[in-house]
Amino acid sequence: MAESWKDAKDRAQKEALPQVYHDCDVNTYGACNAGERQGSFKRGVFTEHRCLCMPAYLTVEELEEKEKKFRSENPDG
Repeated sequence: MAESWKDAKDRAQKEALPQVYHDCDVNTYGACNAGERQGSFKRGVFTEHRCLCMPAYLTVEELEEKEKKFRSENPDG
């Protein structure tokens, strides 16, 4: 797990992963493959988390701006 878009991008680069994400449910960042679901298990049941997932090639500034725009357009998201 990462603590910022920058950390997520660094991880994506190190692990050659194409996407970065911000897990809005637990407020962590990370890197992943396309289509990879983020979530947690509780009593053997997987619950998918709400994540903002974007291409890792975007700059940190672009990621932050896109997240800001998404949140302004989706205040309940």
